[in-house]
Amino acid sequence: MSKVAGRDPEGVDARTNGAAVDEESTEEMGPYTFEDLSVVMGTYNEEAAVAKVITDIQDVTDGKAEVVCVDGSSDRTPEIAREHGARVIEQEPQGYGVAVSAAISAPDRPVVVTTDCDDTYPMEQLPEFLEEINNGADVVSGDRLYHGAEAMPGFNRFGNQAFAAIASVLMGTRVHDTTTGMRAYRREVVESIEWTENTGLSAELLIRPLMRGYEIREEPIAYGERAGETKLDPIQGGAAIAKSIVKVCLEERFR
Repeated sequence: MSKVAGRDPEGVDARTNGAAVDEESTEEMGPYTFEDLSVVMGTYNEEAAVAKVITDIQDVTDGKAEVVCVDGSSDRTPEIAREHGARVIEQEPQGYGVAVSAAISAPDRPVVVTTDCDDTYPMEQLPEFLEEINNGADVVSGDRLYHGAEAMPGFNRFGNQAFAAIASVLMGTRVHDTTTGMRAYRREVVESIEWTENTGLSAELLIRPLMRGYEIREEPIAYGERAGETKLDPIQGGAAIAKSIVKVCLEERFR
């Protein structure tokens, strides 16, 4: 069962207290299908995993979902992605947030799912994410820590738990995984917010919608071993993420 997070001025766990949903407009649109879905990712030298990730998406969605890669690679990642049917947008490498911001803005389909291109996220759970959107969620956020995330290095796991604790205190709402790379969004949520962070974009993509009253649901997901080398320095990257969490929470608090 998914966990629901919403505004909660008392600071308690708000798993069943999400923001109100316009049920009438949702019914008028009807249920979304895989033909309404775009799966997007920033890619940088991911030739070890890109083919499998795209193939998994196509297998789960019967080839109906659009796949978009915003790529700054120096290896064969973009060629492999195109060979497997993805739309590739090439740009100079400028960091995680720049690539993912471009990726979430590129599709015109009504539901956008972000993922990482390292085979750590379970594409087989795409139907569950789409179901939650159809059931009224504005954002569905994959919670890697729910099942323990044993494939994640211990230092990283501790850091992600700390990020969630800091964000929960600053927002006044309990969240469990602020830096997951797998989320589903209604496209209007993506278009309604100006995204500013780079290394800390994954946290910003959760914090700003939640603090603006959108309904956020955290969905437990499995987390696998990474294919290929990690690009993020855990110390410098962790410091940048923590700084982004504080900055974004304060900006939203006093917006």
